[in-house]
Amino acid sequence: MVQYNFKKITVVPNGKDFIDIILSRTQRQTPTVVHKGYAISRLRQFYMRKVKYTQQNFHEKLSTIIDEFPRLDDIHPFYGDLLHVLYNKDHYKLALGQVNTARNVISKIAKDYVKMLKYGDSLYRCKCLKVAALGRMCTVIKRIGPSLAYLEQIRQHMARLPSIDPNTRTILICGYPNVGKSSFINKITRADVDVQPYAFTTKSLFVGHTDYKYLRYQVIDTPGILDRPFEDHNIIEMCSITALAHLRAAVLFFLDISGSCGYSIAQQAALFDSIKSLFMNKPLIIVCNKTDLLPLEGISEEDMKLVMEMKAEAMKTLVGQGGESAEGEGVLLTMSTLTEEGVISVKNAACERLLDQRVELKMKSKKMNDCLNRFHVAIPKPRDQRERPPCIPQAVLEAEAKQAAEREKRKTEKDLEDENGGAGVYAANLRKNYILANDEWKEDILPEILDGHNVYDFVDPDILQRLEELEQEEGIRQAEEDDDDFEMDGKELTPEEQAALAEIRKKKSLLIQQHRMKKSTAESRPTVPRKFDKDRKYTAERMGRQLSALGLDPARAISRSRSRGFKRGRSLDREGNNDYNAMDVGQPNKKLRTRSRSMSRSRSRSRPPSEVVPGEGFKDSAQKVKAIKIAKKSVRKRNKDARRGEADRVIPTLKPKHLFSGKRSTGKTDRR
Repeated sequence: MVQYNFKKITVVPNGKDFIDIILSRTQRQTPTVVHKGYAISRLRQFYMRKVKYTQQNFHEKLSTIIDEFPRLDDIHPFYGDLLHVLYNKDHYKLALGQVNTARNVISKIAKDYVKMLKYGDSLYRCKCLKVAALGRMCTVIKRIGPSLAYLEQIRQHMARLPSIDPNTRTILICGYPNVGKSSFINKITRADVDVQPYAFTTKSLFVGHTDYKYLRYQVIDTPGILDRPFEDHNIIEMCSITALAHLRAAVLFFLDISGSCGYSIAQQAALFDSIKSLFMNKPLIIVCNKTDLLPLEGISEEDMKLVMEMKAEAMKTLVGQGGESAEGEGVLLTMSTLTEEGVISVKNAACERLLDQRVELKMKSKKMNDCLNRFHVAIPKPRDQRERPPCIPQAVLEAEAKQAAEREKRKTEKDLEDENGGAGVYAANLRKNYILANDEWKEDILPEILDGHNVYDFVDPDILQRLEELEQEEGIRQAEEDDDDFEMDGKELTPEEQAALAEIRKKKSLLIQQHRMKKSTAESRPTVPRKFDKDRKYTAERMGRQLSALGLDPARAISRSRSRGFKRGRSLDREGNNDYNAMDVGQPNKKLRTRSRSMSRSRSRSRPPSEVVPGEGFKDSAQKVKAIKIAKKSVRKRNKDARRGEADRVIPTLKPKHLFSGKRSTGKTDRR
């Protein structure tokens, strides 16, 4: 499990952004309206709240920065020294110390100004104190601007560091530049480290992961190291030295025996002697790489002697771990990352050495003694000299043998495809699984036309019998359809039923004739307008002659047709109490007679509300007027509530939103 995750550190804003964030939050989260008419205690509280809130925000932000950045004295020594190499421990601590000092200074400023605000005697005095307090806080933040910018750069760089767990199983690769370290980690892990034919391609630590015996190992690729004094090493080399010094890992020292890296075996041996103190108490393996260019046996005697000396130093680490000094296996290995020869054996040897060392250390710990006291391994002892081998039933053995033989004999279509040229060349035979009486028939060619007949029409041996059955079924269905179309012809009816049937048919024919006559009469034809009847063909006299010829009286029809031509209006001889008609009769005045005629021709007069209409249930007009007044009075209260009826539950909006929301314009203060 990774203990340190530097990617979660919060972004550090610069000085200007820091001030904008805090002041904007203060403006949004605190009240903004104050008037000089308020009580002095309310004014003091208003500005004290702003100062305290600003100080709290500064304190929270700065505390987050201080707490999230790692403390070099509290984290693992590997990360502590790595951060010191990359960022200079003194500058790092100084920047965090300045942030901590700024936090304390801002708290003191807020405390002092809140104390002075308690004795502010006016709105102007309180406002000036608030402005001064916030201004001094912002000045403090501006002064630590360079430290904030430095910490932000460190945060960005730390977020790009690999996630290395110092306590897990680790394989560390070291050596001169360009000896094949990155190629090896690319082969055994899924890491994608850049590989180039020049030195110092790898400029920082890279991590990959591999599995061995169902355990996960982390493999670390370190930058190349040059053989020079410790104080002359640059930052890239110091990353490798830091990892070698602090990580408990199996060390693979890569040796380029071909010399294609640009450094001789003597130079690489000198580097091994200068850093061998970092290999103490760690499994060490000497890996001779690039054997495809020059095998180990092909090097000179002087170089072989140097290699054997390095092997002897590696054997000391094996003896220190409790291994056998006589055995040199797993200490000096050869491989080629180009041909991948020996790559897996090097990985397995390193993992095995590391696993043995970790198990041995755990066995020596005090905790293991406490655990062993809880276990008891029971080993059965033989009771006599008789051997008792495991007993397996013969049927089970035969079944297993049969299944094994089937697995060996059976070939799938995929195997056949691979044997016969692969996909696109091999064509599967679909007939070989046909179930026929004779297997020789499987490959016969099936004819489509034989003796002028379609073969597929005679595939079924009972096809003629089935055809006959279908024809019989078709005949039965046609007979059923003929029965459904049965029409009554009267041969099977009794005399009474035949008489009734004749009466029904006669009645039906009469109805049809009447309907046809109605359609042909003049009543059903549309009325011809006079402008289209220019020849006067359709006249009342003609209609009378036609009716007389049919033996009908035309008088009523002629009078009815003439009555349709009169205009609608009020009849002069309508019965009723008409004052104008009475005046017309009683007075010989010509104007009154003219007025009465004009009134009679116009529309009928509107009836007043008080007039009693027969059927309303009122005795006279006075009673109707009184009833109308009572009805209006009863609904007056309901109308005031704006209700449509007694069951109406609508309650009007007492405060319409468009009148009581939104900003008020200048002078509009009567809405609140």
